Amino acid sequence: MQSRTWTTVFEWLGSALGILYALLIASNTGNEILAFSLLLTSATLFSGWAIIDKRWAFLALQLFYAGSAIIGFIRWG
Repeated sequence: MQSRTWTTVFEWLGSALGILYALLIASNTGNEILAFSLLLTSATLFSGWAIIDKRWAFLALQLFYAGSAIIGFIRWG
């Protein structure tokens, strides 16, 4: 696949998973582990996009989100 195709896949899938993460956390239904799994996956996909496009500030943000997901696993797991 071309890099543009990969970035499009990473962008849309990362966005969808990020939205699902936010909805699960906001719903307060006890699905925190699933939600933080979605956040970590979303951050990983967005990190791939950032690396391909050489967007280093965006990569730093995704590393922060991945760290937040790991903290969520520790606190809620």
